[in-house]
Amino acid sequence: MPKFTPARRALLATLAALPAMAIAQGPWPTRPITLIVPFAAGGGTDSIARDIAKGMSDRLGQPVVVDNRGGAGGAIGATAVAKAPADGYTLLFATSTFATNAAVEPRLPFDPQKDFAPVAMIGRGPLLVVASPGLHVKNVAELIAAAKGRPEGLNYCSAGNGSINHLSGEMFRQKTGLNLTHVPFKGSAPATVELLAGRVDLFFATVPTIQSHLKDNKLSLLAVTSARRSRLYPDLPTLNEAGVTGFDVTTWWGVLAPAKTPQSVVNALNQAVNDAAAAEPVKGRLQHEGADPVRLAPAAFGEELRKELALWRGVAQQPGMQLR
Repeated sequence: MPKFTPARRALLATLAALPAMAIAQGPWPTRPITLIVPFAAGGGTDSIARDIAKGMSDRLGQPVVVDNRGGAGGAIGATAVAKAPADGYTLLFATSTFATNAAVEPRLPFDPQKDFAPVAMIGRGPLLVVASPGLHVKNVAELIAAAKGRPEGLNYCSAGNGSINHLSGEMFRQKTGLNLTHVPFKGSAPATVELLAGRVDLFFATVPTIQSHLKDNKLSLLAVTSARRSRLYPDLPTLNEAGVTGFDVTTWWGVLAPAKTPQSVVNALNQAVNDAAAAEPVKGRLQHEGADPVRLAPAAFGEELRKELALWRGVAQQPGMQLR
């Protein structure tokens, strides 16, 4: 009879156990899924995430529960997902801040690429460049002239260090050479209050943040940050058209899973997320906010994420980058 070494016996035992392990795992999903939103409840991102969760639940046949874990520019929620089991039951509802925050925070407790499996991107939307009423500017040319006419320059607000508003303003500063000072707040709501009061000059705001205030002509709408004009504001020029060349910034929404999540699970999640985003109420919500629906395979979303990280890391590494 052949002799079996301890290593050979261990290998045979493992191989024998594989069919049983596969049977034990069974179909997916068999229990509720947690969708972590790395921001406080009640905001625009949270609302979209809850609509997506409902649509996913309908399609997967299991509850998808939203868990809000705000703080640290989204890093608290992202860390929880990065360290979760790679079984498809804990997911991250990510936004562009996932990339911008990673660009300015190199000491995060996770790697934004190695620790996550891209699942699906559901949409992209532009930011709007808006100025306070006290600045008395009507277009980008007048804005640039106003900034050059003040020894101290102008300031711009954001939802916090590492936010999409922050890095968009920083990119604008780098491309124009203007003297701009960053004023961070703990969220877009307080930043908007200060802009309306005239205590800050400029805001690179997401559409849902600022849309209601534009209807009352309380602010000066100057430009859109995307490469193409917005469907909601077809007469509004892009920053490229206004003379700030090479400016193409959009915010986005998507879903990530922990790295090493089985590809079959990622593919099933991709189908569920994409189908939920293509149906109401998510489809109408995105269109209302001037966003374009996006339907990408996991690999294509991963490539978009790689480009986003490279873009914002390039901005963050330039001289004069303000982190305060």
